[in-house]
Amino acid sequence: MHAHRFAEADFGAAFRRGRGRGSGSRSQETPPVERAEVAGWFAGRLPDGWFTGPVELTVDRDEITVVGTLPEPAAGEGDAAAAQAGRIARFREDTRSERMAIADAAQERYGRSVAWGAACGTSRELFTTLSMPVMTRLRQPERLVLDTLVDAGVARSRSEALVWAVRLVGRNADEWLAELRRAMASVEEVRARGPQAD
Repeated sequence: MHAHRFAEADFGAAFRRGRGRGSGSRSQETPPVERAEVAGWFAGRLPDGWFTGPVELTVDRDEITVVGTLPEPAAGEGDAAAAQAGRIARFREDTRSERMAIADAAQERYGRSVAWGAACGTSRELFTTLSMPVMTRLRQPERLVLDTLVDAGVARSRSEALVWAVRLVGRNADEWLAELRRAMASVEEVRARGPQAD
């Protein structure tokens, strides 16, 4: 029986310690969740035969995205990319009702929409994902960047974080954001080792 494992994904500090100094409106509506709790719940709900490798689980304040790896088909003399795309399409169609049921249960439990995706060989496809009109239709990866800025106190809201990010256009902010996340994680590790209140 295959045990689901979850690939490392950045959940942001909001999912380790609640809101940062910023207080965006969405963070007030949706409570933070713990990474281990979400990963454990999906590990228990996902059928064992769906995926062959680590399941990538990404969470922000609005959405949970689940991407699993499918077995590669034997393309024979056919085109490998087309075979992989066909395998992903079959998975999407065959598991639709089960995925919808799991998504409904997760939304009830965590207050977040669930998006699905699949990888097969060199092919990767995200199915329908949530977009936020108020944030100019940003997808989850972009929202995670804004949430990191809010959680770190760089901005007070996603809107302010978006303005900050626009001002940074032309510069490579990826390394800085990764360093900021590592620093925040280090603070949490030190805090966890401190004395606990009775």
